[in-house]
Amino acid sequence: MSEVWLTQEAYEALQAELAEREGPMREEIVRLIELAREEGDLKENSGYHAAKDDQGKNEARIRQLQQLLESAQIGKPDAEHDEVAHGKVVTVRFVSLDMEETFLLASREEAAHASTEVYSPTSPLGEAIKGKRVGDSATYILPNGNSMDVEITAVSDYAG
Repeated sequence: MSEVWLTQEAYEALQAELAEREGPMREEIVRLIELAREEGDLKENSGYHAAKDDQGKNEARIRQLQQLLESAQIGKPDAEHDEVAHGKVVTVRFVSLDMEETFLLASREEAAHASTEVYSPTSPLGEAIKGKRVGDSATYILPNGNSMDVEITAVSDYAG
């Protein structure tokens, strides 16, 4: 698993989600399974199968959250003021398109709390620009196999 950075706010929100899923949500799913069992024949009981499906999804999310919260780094990595890093707002110019885009370089867990577009540091663009500075160029591969050249035009701290 790659290094994941979270703000304190995102970390606390994920902890709250985990508590909800391990407590009230888990209890409600168990209650629904028991109610569906009381209806009889489980083979053709859609309520039972839906509740069991929800139970599997909830347990998978619980495991995912536990792993994420155990391994996440809280805060931001050390970086210079003009260096592209997790938690920075980056403006890039797509050279061949002559257009700019500004986004926060952060994990998808941060996206729910961000007030701007979020790109993952592990995306092709994120990987290509990490560690670069204003004025640097980078090339990354698009999903269709073509390459795209970008130039870093601005880097700033995320204000939230």
